[in-house]
Amino acid sequence: SEKLYTASPHLVNGLQARIFGVWTMLASVIRCLCAIDIRNRTLYYITLFTFFLALVHFLSEVFIYHTAALTIGIMAPLMVASFSILGMLIGLQYLDVEVPSQNKKKN
Repeated sequence: SEKLYTASPHLVNGLQARIFGVWTMLASVIRCLCAIDIRNRTLYYITLFTFFLALVHFLSEVFIYHTAALTIGIMAPLMVASFSILGMLIGLQYLDVEVPSQNKKKN
């Protein structure tokens, strides 16, 4: 929280920092599970939603609540969330593509 909420650090307390840490852990578990089971459409959408939620959170902290400044500490998660959303939206069209099985007999 010290690197993110630099504009008004007095507005952020320890409880908020711990909750943010728990959210980060939860989001990382969801994202890892999606990486393991990438063809699970429901999990894919939930993972995509975590990136949207992160993007909205960081943008609101900068432009609405003014607790974060546009430093490298806030730009890095904004870029990760933005590129991840873009990549996942592009990858969405490949979810239904069936991979040919190696075990099928050739005609």
